[in-house]
Amino acid sequence: MDYQPSTRRRKLLLSAANMIGATFLPSLSRAQNRSIKIGFPVPLTGSWSAEANDQVRAAKLAISQFNESGGLNGRQAELLVRDDRLDVKEAGKQTIELIKNDGVDFIVGSLSAESQILTNKICIENKILFNSISQSDAINEVANASPYTFHEALNPHMTASAVARYAFSRFGKRVAYMTAWYAFGVDMTRGFQRVGQELGTTTVADFRPPAGTKDFTPWLDKIKELKPDIIVMSFLGFEGDLIAKQVNDMGFKNESKCVMPILRYTSRQSKGPEIFDKIIGGTSYCWAIEDRVPSAKVFNDLFKTAYSTYPSDYGALGYAGVRSVLQSVKDAQSTDGLKVSAAMAALKYDWYKGPQHYRSCDHQSVQSVIIVESKSKNMRNKFDVFNILQIETSLEGQLRTCTELGFLPRAN
Repeated sequence: MDYQPSTRRRKLLLSAANMIGATFLPSLSRAQNRSIKIGFPVPLTGSWSAEANDQVRAAKLAISQFNESGGLNGRQAELLVRDDRLDVKEAGKQTIELIKNDGVDFIVGSLSAESQILTNKICIENKILFNSISQSDAINEVANASPYTFHEALNPHMTASAVARYAFSRFGKRVAYMTAWYAFGVDMTRGFQRVGQELGTTTVADFRPPAGTKDFTPWLDKIKELKPDIIVMSFLGFEGDLIAKQVNDMGFKNESKCVMPILRYTSRQSKGPEIFDKIIGGTSYCWAIEDRVPSAKVFNDLFKTAYSTYPSDYGALGYAGVRSVLQSVKDAQSTDGLKVSAAMAALKYDWYKGPQHYRSCDHQSVQSVIIVESKSKNMRNKFDVFNILQIETSLEGQLRTCTELGFLPRAN
């Protein structure tokens, strides 16, 4: 069924340009004989630099594949990488400069839920197709929808739904939550609790420490007294590493099953096996699925040949985000935003993890969620950090419905 924005027109968006002190940018005419430019703003410095730099490496592979196959009738693609420093205003500034000064045709990127919303607003204003490679629930909602908006990454609702169904059906029904103050944490806990209501769980605690918290032990002490079957820790990045260590140090794993919505390959590599041992969670990609998914083996080999290591979960998103755009350029035989958008909306693809497609109403990439458990023993090599517990593929029916997101069915 096709969907259209509801007659409850979305609230007038505060101009993204005004938010960062810039003026509205008119569309640029783009010569048909120059390179196809893809802007790639990601946080190359800061706490997410490992993931962002892996995304750049993988995105370059997609560019090389396109160019080596002849490009668009001989036109080659070019990746313009920018550091948004995981800062919303800097992300907006870099996006505007990519459009105004560099004349990009498309933008792929973002590793922040908030930054991608601003980037999307600027792209919509300038009729530039944007493919986001970071988790967000808000980008799927009608207020942020447009023909130019695509979401390559998982969203928190998809991730939480898959991980919650796995955990709640195996480890018990008494659940305690520790929720981060930023959008990722709030969205993930909402997704878990939604599934929990369906499966009959009981929330024994739902603690939400204030912004900037580094010592979570006061809340963890209270949870320990409640003896829950499961503790869900909706944190990511630096804070996720901190709470995983504190849970490990306090001996939680002997009493409750510890769950994190996302387990990051790069974090697990850098922090070592002990603090994450036996924690389960979800991931958009794990290189070890190459034994089950042929496209994963092809992608892994491509990445290893170039960089002598395996790709991370976020790195794989950089590859898919760029490759999806460039394949749609070929399918459309054009770099026109609307023509490429139409081709991308119709795309059925398997770049690295099995079949994917974009849902019609919100351009969300429907894809698998991989349930993993972090391990510290029986590792084949230093890259073998997760046991794959399950690959959840039946996810479209578990997404929030198009109507729930604010879209209304279009009459046939």
